[in-house]
Amino acid sequence: MKLLSKLLVSAVFAGQVLLPALASPALAKSFSLYLTRHAEKQSNSADPLLTTCGQQRAMLLADTLRNVEIQAVYSTSYQRTLATARPTANAKKISVTQYAPNGLEQLARVLKQKQLNTLVVGHSNTTPMLLSLLTGKSFDKISEDNFRHLYQVIITTDQSNEITHMVVTDLTQSLKCS
Repeated sequence: MKLLSKLLVSAVFAGQVLLPALASPALAKSFSLYLTRHAEKQSNSADPLLTTCGQQRAMLLADTLRNVEIQAVYSTSYQRTLATARPTANAKKISVTQYAPNGLEQLARVLKQKQLNTLVVGHSNTTPMLLSLLTGKSFDKISEDNFRHLYQVIITTDQSNEITHMVVTDLTQSLKCS
């Protein structure tokens, strides 16, 4: 089954339009978690840097999120994820919090408890795993040549319910190397 058929997708956007929040009743709180895989890397070594195209995509990510109130940025400790996260963190004047890729259940709990608009940069295997933990849906591993999706998980909570919606943005517009 294709990835998009497994998602609860509110919309698929061509790029820069993201939902800042959904209308919700009084007492309800909405926040968004933005998840993406790191941008293009130089090689298959243990801890490669980003390629020129990857650096452009990291800047495109920051530009895509420029009008979103990002309050926290998380990344694994690898150079490729940190280099993908830093342009957004720098633009928002916040630091990057590092997380362990093998601690995704704890990270999902923290993200839901903090209820902040957050960017999380991960890997081809960890990003779908974290999406599954956050939404309760199953996601396939991201293919090794796919660096273009930004997943927005919108969580609205009130005293008794949690409603999750999802938006997928394609981060390829205006890239000269894609």
